[in-house]
Amino acid sequence: MRRGYLFCIFAALFSAQVHAASQLKTLQTGDESRAWHAVGRLNFGSVSFCTGALIAEDLVLTAAHCMFDPDTGQRLDDGQIEFLADWRGGRASAYRSVRRSIIHPSFTYSSDNFVSRVAHDVAILELDTPIRNGTIVPFDTATTAHTGDEVGVVSYAIDRADAPSLQEVCHVLDQRGGSLVLSCDVDFGSSGAPIFVIENGIPKIVSVVSAKAEMGGTPVALGMTLANPLSELMALRNSSASAFSRTQTVAGAVTDTDSSGSGAKFVRP
Repeated sequence: MRRGYLFCIFAALFSAQVHAASQLKTLQTGDESRAWHAVGRLNFGSVSFCTGALIAEDLVLTAAHCMFDPDTGQRLDDGQIEFLADWRGGRASAYRSVRRSIIHPSFTYSSDNFVSRVAHDVAILELDTPIRNGTIVPFDTATTAHTGDEVGVVSYAIDRADAPSLQEVCHVLDQRGGSLVLSCDVDFGSSGAPIFVIENGIPKIVSVVSAKAEMGGTPVALGMTLANPLSELMALRNSSASAFSRTQTVAGAVTDTDSSGSGAKFVRP
């Protein structure tokens, strides 16, 4: 199964101090994953998988680029998508198909402006049936994250596809143009994974994983400041069906270079 994912190399773009981060912890049991049951694996037929999180009984938040075939650049059919809530050890607490997906209108899969692309790399997926399960509680979202903030992430990935992993402590290293650089440990399949802040003991989603990257030889994750693009997506959801389209395609160049001259580039495996 191929993983729709972005990889980026930064060349002296962000200046940031790297903070200590906690190790990944695999959530193997129901007790270990109790607070995170609303995180699930998103399967895109046999093409790819990503991570998503429930933010309403019938709504999953993930990365927009997950909606595209990584080889052809074409939108994947919503009928191929399945959300597996709390997927662990070959079983999920809930299985749902997707009725429709809505990607942010400013996201372009083939864009050569990587800062803008990451800043708008957000999608919401409407499930065919709401998940009304006392153990699967949708997450609230937080307004913003700032440089130096402590965050955490729950994700699936190529080497941990059968159970979610929690990194309780990583940090926002820098931000620019709606994009965030984080010290979180992510890999192929982590796209769309929720990045949390803890407010009064309650995890709230402040961003989602858009890409893995390197900064000065150190692995980092990229995400976005979530509040504005999510608000715009919700407005689209509530508008008429003609306000969004599922027909976006791109020509599918394999490598894009950043037009700002920074030397950064994205490579789609």
